[in-house]
Amino acid sequence: MSRILLVEDGRDSAPLLLGHLQGAGHEVEQIEDGAAALERILSAPPALTLLEVVLPRIDGIQVLEKVRSHGNHPIIMLTARAQEADRLLALDLGADDYVCKPFSPREVVARIHTVLRRHAQWREVARPSVAVRFDDPRGNVCLEGRALRLTRRELLLLRALSRDPGRVFTRSKLLEAAFAEAFDVNERAVDGHIKNLRKKLADAVPSHDWIRSVYGVGFCFAERPA
Repeated sequence: MSRILLVEDGRDSAPLLLGHLQGAGHEVEQIEDGAAALERILSAPPALTLLEVVLPRIDGIQVLEKVRSHGNHPIIMLTARAQEADRLLALDLGADDYVCKPFSPREVVARIHTVLRRHAQWREVARPSVAVRFDDPRGNVCLEGRALRLTRRELLLLRALSRDPGRVFTRSKLLEAAFAEAFDVNERAVDGHIKNLRKKLADAVPSHDWIRSVYGVGFCFAERPA
């Protein structure tokens, strides 16, 4: 089905997980070193990476940060670190999901399918804004030809809004689009990210109000008048 990169030291749950992934039809490559995994992801990215936190040379969090600086490659963290602070750090840095050990290999396979399906949906843009362009392999975004430096949350919000200009998205829908893996985030978290996104859009192209508030409902992306 998909090419999966499993980045694990091989001594813990890797053999069992490897068997379940192959049984689900995935082609799996295993790497036990963080630096080697980073090189592989950037040079020949798989469909998705399962990334352990504790790794030789470069740990999983550093790998995640470096990959996110280049693009929006799907990454699920695998770790024994179950503390809320560790989970929130990984999610804030751009992990698509965070699975704590011990885990069910069948659940991991199900989470992989969910993340891959979500990324496929992001690429299927029915009525995209003509003003916004996404370079999916590298995660770059341009507004009327001007490059934007967005956080992952801002990128996901802009992707959701700009794929259907003029449609009003409720906070709950935007929460689902940008915080799908963060179960303890409320709808008001959307407001802060929208505020920052608006400022970046205004800095790039100040002559138009790109994101508009609809009182009591949510937000919409507004194209320039024809």
